[in-house]
Amino acid sequence: MRPRKVPLRKCVACQEMKPKKELIRVVRTPDEEILIDLTGKKAGRGAYLCGKVSCFKLAKKTKALDRALKQPVGVAIYDQLEQDFIAVEEEFLAEKERVSDEDA
Repeated sequence: MRPRKVPLRKCVACQEMKPKKELIRVVRTPDEEILIDLTGKKAGRGAYLCGKVSCFKLAKKTKALDRALKQPVGVAIYDQLEQDFIAVEEEFLAEKERVSDEDA
């Protein structure tokens, strides 16, 4: 039996290709709301970021999320996303570690 193909996505900030499970998805919902999607299954246009705050700050500086989500992202939304990103980062890293332990 052949091994399963791992879906890859590109971080909008550092342009690095990584497995989808190692990235955090930021989604623009059909209601024009922008939020973090840890499940990766919410409806809407998505953009992926590495699980590092430095990548988020680079995306904010270069307005990478504006381009990826095809909608201007306001400063207030970036600030809210940054707070959410910091809060979610620890949970995301713990989940990634748990998954890698199961694979081993």
